[in-house]
Amino acid sequence: MSLLKRIERGEAAPGATKSTSRSRPPLSRPGNTPRGTLADLKTRVQQRLLAELDPTLDISQADEVRRTINDLFEQILQEEKIVLSRPERHRLFEAISAEILGFGPLQPLLDDEAITEIMVNGPKHVYVERHGKIEKASVAFEDNEHVMRIIERIVAPLGRRVDESSPYVDARLPDGSRVNIVIPPISLVGPVITIRKFFKTPLTVQDLINFGSITTEAMQFLEACVKARLNIIISGGTGSGKTTLLNILSGFIPAEERIVTIENAAELQLRQEHVITLESRPPNIEGKGEVTIRHLVINALRMRPDRIIVGEVRGAEALDMLQAMNTGHEGSMTTVHSNSPRDTLSRLETMTMMAGMELPVRAIREQIASAIDLVVHQSRMRDGTRKVVAITEIAGMEGDVISMTDLFTFRHGGYRDGKVFGQLVPTGLRPKFMDKIEAAGIHLPASVFGIGKRH
Repeated sequence: MSLLKRIERGEAAPGATKSTSRSRPPLSRPGNTPRGTLADLKTRVQQRLLAELDPTLDISQADEVRRTINDLFEQILQEEKIVLSRPERHRLFEAISAEILGFGPLQPLLDDEAITEIMVNGPKHVYVERHGKIEKASVAFEDNEHVMRIIERIVAPLGRRVDESSPYVDARLPDGSRVNIVIPPISLVGPVITIRKFFKTPLTVQDLINFGSITTEAMQFLEACVKARLNIIISGGTGSGKTTLLNILSGFIPAEERIVTIENAAELQLRQEHVITLESRPPNIEGKGEVTIRHLVINALRMRPDRIIVGEVRGAEALDMLQAMNTGHEGSMTTVHSNSPRDTLSRLETMTMMAGMELPVRAIREQIASAIDLVVHQSRMRDGTRKVVAITEIAGMEGDVISMTDLFTFRHGGYRDGKVFGQLVPTGLRPKFMDKIEAAGIHLPASVFGIGKRH
């Protein structure tokens, strides 16, 4: 998209106008110190810069545009005799570049790899999560309109919209980071943006082991389960690392299989070649054209998938996901919000009832027990770390109750110096589905399950 179109849509810098170089505003009197704060100077330099930039520049060629901006920036400072220290000059240039090419005040936070979450509560209150702890960021927006311009820049390329008639939306950034947006009148503090960042380089199995999120033995077992086409639910609370683990487990799927992924906002980063990514769609301004997760799950069954991966099951699509797992799509995976493995099954029951089929509870539980082989439960600890705290087998029905067997559980070692100590340990029990794993040609040593070991 050309720079001129960006400016006309309000996507360029705050205060940007379609003025020409003949009517450019003066920055300061020659020889004098620039008026106002660095923020005022930024707006004035920005206005002049946008006035002198070629409007036909292709904004998608970021490196070329950045070089052009830098040349003009240096020229403007020299012409106007604006004297800045090197740190101030660098900070001013980066802020202006972010407004034109990036996401404004959010850009330095997005570039900081130590930050895992960004929370904008109106224009003046921006918080970040760093190393599992929330702290206030040093950046701020000018006003609500400035926040809305950045929101428009996020959602416009995705064909999404957010306005008074549809005041909240799920979206994603080009790097796959998840974005949730809520604006007035729903939000009373101004536009709210919540960004769950993804690592620029996706985490690996070894990263999770090094972080202490899971043990080598547990990961070896999960790899065998994926390759043996067992149906897996990854459960946990908000921000517990479910999607990250789903991404890693999906990496064990053989490359020759056809995979269909279904998400509200596409964020899974599968490395296989034969992957079809489907994304739900909200209704248009007339209230039509909505495509739900449930629609996509039903449609995916006609696409000859070997496996279906649903980013998150939240409602009536739970019934269709269970049906898919029970009708030849073994090895499918999804995530569910819950507080424990047992709670995961209760939530699946509730969501299945939301489909409105009026099925008896026992029939629903039989579907769950038949469809799901394994629940992997994650938790976010008090110190901000994410750990797998239970790997539980769904062993079948006992009367009217679904039988569950813990294969790995987290043994707490206490809380010292602000850190949680403990480890995921095997219970010494072998799963009933071991024959499926061995039928796939995978032979796990007994030590994986703690047999022959003392804890």
